[in-house]
Amino acid sequence: MTSDTPRLIDGVRGVRYGEVIAAFHRDGRFEAEVFGTQFLNDCPQELWDGLDADSLAADLGAVMVKLNGPRHWVIDGMGIKVNAREPVLREFNGLLMRRLAVIDLGEQPVASPYTDVHVDRGAVFFFDAGKPVYELVSPDDVAYVMQALCVGVDPSMTEESLETLGERLSMPEGWTYRTRILDDELVVDTTATIATVLQDEFENSYTLPE
Repeated sequence: MTSDTPRLIDGVRGVRYGEVIAAFHRDGRFEAEVFGTQFLNDCPQELWDGLDADSLAADLGAVMVKLNGPRHWVIDGMGIKVNAREPVLREFNGLLMRRLAVIDLGEQPVASPYTDVHVDRGAVFFFDAGKPVYELVSPDDVAYVMQALCVGVDPSMTEESLETLGERLSMPEGWTYRTRILDDELVVDTTATIATVLQDEFENSYTLPE
């Protein structure tokens, strides 16, 4: 799809970041707040290694904390972020992060691989024509496009290795993995909607084009 929202940040593919995802029990459901280093720093490994999920959960008053990353974008550009929530900056072990999104986790504090979660992120992702994309396709032929790869589970994960990632995935019955080169620019605009995302077992993240 196309978007009326202009591209504000280019050269995003390959940029490294990390996230702290804190889950809270609110109004009978679980909700997670996402803090990330995106465009603040490149998530230095020595600072990331000093993070302790249990200590962070205690500090934040969260049910639990997930250390999500480090990660590398496989999008090419980003548009404006619309978020009605007041911006919050925090330091975790000296690692500066910004609150970026809120995730509706439903009745479970942790989402399983290949399971949809809904993220209020208010962003536009651009994938350039002529660039590769990496997709998980559901049994209903719905394609989720990878937005970021993770090196936290497998430190050897690179964009080059994504070409054969499908051979390593233990996908549910009916799911497939594919790579392709885009003929046209792909734009995922969730400035006015809630984004739908999921992860594979290596914690690579995929988004559903809206």
